[in-house]
Amino acid sequence: MPTEPLLDTDLLRAFVAVAETGSFTAAAALVGRSQSAVSQKVIRLEEMLERSVFARTSRSLRLTPDGERLLVVARQMLALNDDFLRGLRRPSEIGTLRLGISENLVPTQLPKLLSRFFALHSSVHLELSTGISVELLARHKDGKLDAVVALSQPETPVRSGRVLWREPLVWIAAADYEPDPAQPARLVVMRPPCTYRAAMTDSLDRVRRDWVTACTASSLAGLQAALTAGMGVTALGQSFLHEGVRILRGDRWPALPVAEMTVVGEDGPAGELVRELSVFLADGMMGGSALSLAA
Repeated sequence: MPTEPLLDTDLLRAFVAVAETGSFTAAAALVGRSQSAVSQKVIRLEEMLERSVFARTSRSLRLTPDGERLLVVARQMLALNDDFLRGLRRPSEIGTLRLGISENLVPTQLPKLLSRFFALHSSVHLELSTGISVELLARHKDGKLDAVVALSQPETPVRSGRVLWREPLVWIAAADYEPDPAQPARLVVMRPPCTYRAAMTDSLDRVRRDWVTACTASSLAGLQAALTAGMGVTALGQSFLHEGVRILRGDRWPALPVAEMTVVGEDGPAGELVRELSVFLADGMMGGSALSLAA
């Protein structure tokens, strides 16, 4: 009987490296191959699939729709391959996983993530911490957390972590909120330190737009309540859009940076569990928004 060609894990590993780093040069350093070798692997993969997985220009690199579908499957296949081989050589002895999750993920991704992950690892005891990214990363650095999924901090890049996905930040306000153009922008923010807060104020300062803090919240739930109540505007990822809020556009709302969600701890004692968790989380986010890759 005719069979489909087998996907080579070596080709998939090169493809995933390019997708996650955003460039062939960075991917080459990650997998320990030359840039031309990585490029040839991606070309061979595209020939096998008879599909383009990247849309390339002289200035940018992004996943095609077929590439986005492949990235989900490739991560699953590589995780299954690697975890199986590790399990044969050194069965996991992790009894407790101390996991830190950025509060941004709690309402949208955390329930699905925990349901999938602990259906397979019911014997693992979870110590779950949620909060502000910078605080979770500090606790990981101090050895108080095994793994953290958090926003990458521009002032202190997470060099030991891996980017799971990138998402554009947008200006958001209540659906019926009408900002007064004659008045300073009224911001709804989290208490410092906060990556989104810094992104908002820096963007407004660059265009010399006056702003005031209308509400400072200690949690994401509080921020969303103040936002929905019409107290002002804020910046969040596109995945936070829901009924009752809208995106603000126009010259008065300057461009915002792209947020990067990073996992830290894959190279630690609980690495096997963390890598599997990362795959589940990336799969969930890919269902809600497309990756944005910068060359």
